[in-house]
Amino acid sequence: MKKLILLALALPSLASAQSIGGRAAELRDAALNSDTVAWDFVEGLTTEVGQRLAGTEAEARAREWAVRRLTGLGFSNVRIETFDMPVWVRGEESAEIVSPFPQRLVLTALGNSGATPPRGIEAEVVGFDSVAALEAAPDAAVRGKIVFIDHHMMPTQDGSGYGQFGAPRRQGPTIASRKGAVGIIVRSIGTDHHRNPHTGVQTFGAGAEPIPAAALSVPDAEQLQRILSRGRPVRMHLTLTPRQTGTHQSGNVVAEVPGTDPAAGVIAIGGHLDSWDLGTGAIDDAAGVAITVAAAHRIMQAGPPRRTIRVVLFGAEEPGGFGGDSLYARHRDENNVVLVGESDFGADRVWRVEFSLAAANAALADRIAASLAPLGILRGPGSADAGTDLGPYRRGGAAAIDLNQDGTHYFDYHHTPDDTLDKIDPAQLRQNVAAWTAMLALAADAPERIEPAGAPPAR
Repeated sequence: MKKLILLALALPSLASAQSIGGRAAELRDAALNSDTVAWDFVEGLTTEVGQRLAGTEAEARAREWAVRRLTGLGFSNVRIETFDMPVWVRGEESAEIVSPFPQRLVLTALGNSGATPPRGIEAEVVGFDSVAALEAAPDAAVRGKIVFIDHHMMPTQDGSGYGQFGAPRRQGPTIASRKGAVGIIVRSIGTDHHRNPHTGVQTFGAGAEPIPAAALSVPDAEQLQRILSRGRPVRMHLTLTPRQTGTHQSGNVVAEVPGTDPAAGVIAIGGHLDSWDLGTGAIDDAAGVAITVAAAHRIMQAGPPRRTIRVVLFGAEEPGGFGGDSLYARHRDENNVVLVGESDFGADRVWRVEFSLAAANAALADRIAASLAPLGILRGPGSADAGTDLGPYRRGGAAAIDLNQDGTHYFDYHHTPDDTLDKIDPAQLRQNVAAWTAMLALAADAPERIEPAGAPPAR
């Protein structure tokens, strides 16, 4: 009798989950076959605004554009939440081998690079094959010279090489400065062989004076390595004239799909609105904001979900995740965000889903994985971290779901002039929207309480 009573109590919840699952499948398939919102969003943002360097007038135009677009789509509580940040802008950029084989090289300044005098500097180049080799070098071998760090990043589906091969860009300038170098150039963190350099942020650490810091295109880095291998002294003329312009305003654009049950909590999703200034920021990250906006819009069009869905278009992710930190600091005391997810890895198809859900949510994770399987998405063994912008909520105790995109070709275009709309495949974009729609439909209407797995280590 006791078992029958427990079964009877479970039947309404089971029936509810089955109904929600059927609705999620319908919305998923509709998105896969007919979504136009994401394409219209990413096309409009990249065409009507273009590049959107954090803290600049262009990023401010992007926020106003997004407010108009989100309001027109019918979202509620559309607003801009501003914050202040230091702003760096690039200037002139050139490099030339003076001897022994005179020729020009193609490079771009790294974020927060120091500047040369207007006429540039000339110095001998000293090469290293890793950050570790630079660290091990005596200061006398570096002092007064331009450091070059070579490395070779290979493509991976999950983009895991970015952490390892990003060290020359992230730590190299600080180490070179502390050793007395007058400048540093690194091989771009890229998997392409286009003559397009990859920019990216770096921050000088304590005790390091800003020095000129730049990334060479991959072919130019290989050319410099060949020149150095001849064993003759190599002299370079380097001109970089970026500048720090002071404190300016950035901001997050926030919009909502109101839920019917405030006690059930909020699901926060999104991507970042700012971009580097070399391309138009199509894959990084106009695609991510478009995907999450389109999925939330499809849920909204189907009727109010149980949980509120909050879509955030983050400002100033590229120079250091300022938008994500600002959002969390502003709203963490509200303590109502139960689940987060971020799209910031281009627009290639989602191939894997990973969860950071409590054991009590195993059935919810199973339902989501089953709904994603028809899209060719596998369940991964790892734990979701929600990325740069929504990671603070994950570390603060919210659950997270990562929909991992295929990154095999992402670093061919990442942070380069080639990050443009033509790199986005509309069919793959729709597959992303379908995946996010299915996940949101199931999570937003889930009858159970959403709880996180154990909090991850602090960043």
